[in-house]
Amino acid sequence: METTKTLQVPTNSLSIMEWKSYLLTEFKKTQPLFFINAKIEEAFTAKSELVLMGENLTTSVLTPLIELLVKQGITQVTLSNLGCVEAVSFIRISVNAVTENLRAAIKSFSTEQGCDFALVAKLPDFSEPGLVLMDMDSTTIQIECIDEIARLYGVGEQVSAVTAAAMRGELDFNGSLRTRVGKLEGAPESLIKEVADNMPLMPGLIPLITGLKAANWKVAIASGGFTYFANRLKDDHGFDAAYANTLEIIDNTLTGQVTGEIVNADVKARTLKELAAQYNIPISQTVAIGDGANDLVMMAASSMGIAIHAKPIVQEKASVALNHLNLEGALCLLMASLPLQV
Repeated sequence: METTKTLQVPTNSLSIMEWKSYLLTEFKKTQPLFFINAKIEEAFTAKSELVLMGENLTTSVLTPLIELLVKQGITQVTLSNLGCVEAVSFIRISVNAVTENLRAAIKSFSTEQGCDFALVAKLPDFSEPGLVLMDMDSTTIQIECIDEIARLYGVGEQVSAVTAAAMRGELDFNGSLRTRVGKLEGAPESLIKEVADNMPLMPGLIPLITGLKAANWKVAIASGGFTYFANRLKDDHGFDAAYANTLEIIDNTLTGQVTGEIVNADVKARTLKELAAQYNIPISQTVAIGDGANDLVMMAASSMGIAIHAKPIVQEKASVALNHLNLEGALCLLMASLPLQV
């Protein structure tokens, strides 16, 4: 099957930025395009956006990628953007059709190439204001705070088993939270402070927040964890808002109770909508990031849900699943929405 294209794929492997330099020199002010199995004169309409992202992404992926698209019946594509964010390269390709097996084929391809991908109808526009709402435990930070408190208090195994089941969606979240917190009754407040003082940030968090702020985006936390940690992150790293559960502490001791409304899946989704309204941001400009089953409703309420190192059920249902990258992948996706700079 003959391929017609206006853009020749390099025979030698180039880094994405090396290729970009070549493109900008070769094609000057004309946006680089390539078409497959179609006449160049035919009008192009983007039906889906494909973004590949990886730390070692090079032009060597282009030829097998084009072959894959041909096999999937895609007749036209355009190269819409490419670049590098925090040492992670990305390529955004717009395609004129979405076939039944395209997502599965791209997923298999990206796994072979050691990169992450997004295949969505439309990306949020990073040139306009937007909102990112993030889970906290195992998303914004690399730990589950309640498990760490429990470990220090000597009930780690009992609590972590319940946490894991809840994140897989096997338990009612409200009930599982009360069960876990109940096991912390009598723990000194000093344990919470110790955990808060040593929270390991998820790699890529600081560049993500910096990039969002520079683009006039809001970023907030909605967590099934606790305000003690969420507020610390807000104060230390510039989140615009933080919502979480409140541990009851009397005389510097945990009572084993939570007070107020529990921040569960429905509350997270409601929070996304309320924040979007508060900041006058359309839902089409919202992104939700999480790893557990209690993040799925929030993700579904957003324009683009991003699962990060997530449980299988979350990866299956999220718009995008990051497995090789960390939070810098979310920034890549947003940067990829911009037009190619020529």
